[in-house]
Amino acid sequence: MERIIIAAVAENNVIGKDGEIPWHIPEDLKHFKEKTTGHPVIMGRKTFESLPEDYRPLPSRTNIVLTKSGIDREDIRVAESLEEAYSIAEEIDDKAFIIGGASVYKQALPDADRMVLTEVHREVDGDTYFPEFDEEKWREIEREEHEGFDFVTYSR
Repeated sequence: MERIIIAAVAENNVIGKDGEIPWHIPEDLKHFKEKTTGHPVIMGRKTFESLPEDYRPLPSRTNIVLTKSGIDREDIRVAESLEEAYSIAEEIDDKAFIIGGASVYKQALPDADRMVLTEVHREVDGDTYFPEFDEEKWREIEREEHEGFDFVTYSR
């Protein structure tokens, strides 16, 4: 199964502030939806709870939420570890998207096959950061440039 990290990241590695995305880029939201629809998405509990009520769980995707405390909902799958989340995802599809937050990205990075990043061309104030990664272990395989941001795909 292919493990794909998908994130929007500012130049200073910020991905969030106060539980929200600190920018509004409609094209990024559309891109995220196009890439992840039909595939399992893996996220931490805080990321799940930060989703707008109308989009929780994310429609047309199996939502797998990592939590040790559990969530009592029938419309999501719960996993206590990333390995368990991968097992659940593997039963459903040959791809799984890791959608955050920061600690989940950090756990997923060593085993990820691809990263689909929206590189936001500015520094922003935030309190949540995308983990540093060894750029020598990743190669850029696709870049779609836009004003103010790029969609970039990296592979190992």
